[in-house]
Amino acid sequence: MSGPFEAYSDLEEIAQRLKAADAGERRVAVMELGDSGDAAAIPLLEEMLSDPDVGVRQQAALALGEFDGPAAAAALAKALVDPEQAVAAAAADGAAELKDPASADPLLPLVTHASAFVRMAALRALKELRRKDSLKPALAALRDADPAVRVQAVGAIGFLKLEEAVPALKAATADADPHVRRAAVSALAFSAMPTATETITRALADGDWMVREIAAETVGLSAAGQRAAEPLIAALDDAFWQVRLKAARSLGRLKVAKAVPGIARALAHAQANLRKEAAAALGEIADPAARPHLEAVLEDPDPDVRKNARWALQRLAAPGAAARS
Repeated sequence: MSGPFEAYSDLEEIAQRLKAADAGERRVAVMELGDSGDAAAIPLLEEMLSDPDVGVRQQAALALGEFDGPAAAAALAKALVDPEQAVAAAAADGAAELKDPASADPLLPLVTHASAFVRMAALRALKELRRKDSLKPALAALRDADPAVRVQAVGAIGFLKLEEAVPALKAATADADPHVRRAAVSALAFSAMPTATETITRALADGDWMVREIAAETVGLSAAGQRAAEPLIAALDDAFWQVRLKAARSLGRLKVAKAVPGIARALAHAQANLRKEAAAALGEIADPAARPHLEAVLEDPDPDVRKNARWALQRLAAPGAAARS
């Protein structure tokens, strides 16, 4: 069976075309280097990051995204500081795909780079690499003037799942920027510390509805989520249906029987997605008190609502349903 690269003999042949006068031909050669899967192509691609043509440099950054490890990371770090946004953006996407923890070494120094874009891209990549020595620079980045950088810093810290970082994440839930607060609330989901759950629960009263939404979802994933039952029930009356939906989902996951009346009210909401989620939550709780509410939506105009209502009623009819409530 013929191989996929029989059109050319080896990297040496491609390297010759990297010197072509025509930028289009150089771009094609760069693409072939990326498709080769040969780590020996990385130095050649790094050289092309100095090409005078923006398109060639961008293609080189894209091709480097096909590789992993410190050598590819070092080249991508070089491309991240390219003055052309298209090149830097391609490098940022490639760096975010790195998986080898050793790839963090050339990226760590970029957390303090003069460019906010570079700082943000470095933190975004470090998040996936989960290197513990990225904690200190990420904590420092929580004080960055740019909120987008702070968001990425929270992500990098959260992915490490270190209880020692909980105080910093708690503090970030009070950040002036709602996107940072939202990221911080979500990042606290890993912690088994009661204070983490308390912080998530307080976010159910945040002034920004998207923060309340992520809090309603995250508290249901918390090991101590039952402690937030009452605030979650209150969130069923939030002004935004998206918050109500996540609250219903969490209450169903936590099997909070006293939430049945509040969840049942959501079955009459105009938003079908909320009605669907409410029916599913009632099925998760499996409290007999939900039966008349579920029967009332068996003819709901939305097929997913009807489907979830039937499933929930089956749960109620199953042996032991009353004991589960």
